[in-house]
Amino acid sequence: MTRTLGWDVGGAHLKAVLADGERILKVWQEPSPIWLGLAHLDNALTAIMADMPEVDRHAITMTGELSDIFKSRRDGVAQLTRLFCERLSGDVLIYAGRAGFLAPGDASGQADSVASANWHASAALATSHIEEALFLDMGSTTTDILPLAGGEVKAHGFTDRARLVEGELVYQGYTRTALMAVEKRVPFAGRSIPVMNEFFASMADVQRIIGILDEADDLHPAADGHEKTLEASRRRLARMVGMDAADAGDGAWEWLAHAFAEAQIRHIHDAALQVLSREDVSDDAPVVVAGAGRPVLRRLAARLDRGVVDFSDLFDCPGDMRDAVCRAAPAAALALLAGQRA
Repeated sequence: MTRTLGWDVGGAHLKAVLADGERILKVWQEPSPIWLGLAHLDNALTAIMADMPEVDRHAITMTGELSDIFKSRRDGVAQLTRLFCERLSGDVLIYAGRAGFLAPGDASGQADSVASANWHASAALATSHIEEALFLDMGSTTTDILPLAGGEVKAHGFTDRARLVEGELVYQGYTRTALMAVEKRVPFAGRSIPVMNEFFASMADVQRIIGILDEADDLHPAADGHEKTLEASRRRLARMVGMDAADAGDGAWEWLAHAFAEAQIRHIHDAALQVLSREDVSDDAPVVVAGAGRPVLRRLAARLDRGVVDFSDLFDCPGDMRDAVCRAAPAAALALLAGQRA
């Protein structure tokens, strides 16, 4: 058996999953706001490595190259590849989507394939375990929507721009999305009210207020930098409509949170309908859900009248790691896919 560590280097989080052959052993997730400096990523990497056993192989995918700390995506791919190669020992592979695994020295030359290819890893693993499905992965910032059929990922887009156009990438996330990016007007106290274009609150506040947030999914500071309590989330939410939390009862703020949650799921629903309209999968194909936003994706599956399969159901995953593996789906997929290589 090959002990493989899969890495997903995001702009906001660093995730790693250790597998021994086809069995998941451990999952790590650390906040790493790359846009504030590569020192944050280095600190996250150090924290994981301090708890990391000896491994045979590392496999890396990334979306962090999109961070505006880099001059370009190609520059981001080159810098992130170099950083990890300097820190990790042993066999290191870089994932390049359809092109498969590359040696680190080849990553810069195929930067367009390496950049933001983490979605392909998760979907590629799923195709080897399920005949047909609509694959959905909702992370802290974005949602991926991909048909799987005949052992293939039926993607039409392979760059961020193309995926946005095709409906396969939606910039709506479970926790980090600013509410001003979710809806422009919301119902409140029987009237429609405009939403302020200010980063007063995020979807983490919404999920907390409606009662579905696991605090392990909210690792970054709140919009105002203050505490992450129900009361504080109501206070931040109230500012989005020019009010204070004391101006209305708790029930009113819960209804407002539900309005934002509904607006967000509509964005994702519309994109899913666009993808499904290509008829790549049959009407009874289930939905495979991954990511922190699985509670949202299960609601979407019900609207689409499709059954639900958890990403962690597709392979050997200990019961107490199911949530963590789903949060880190691309890293888990890489650990398993790279571990199968000779």
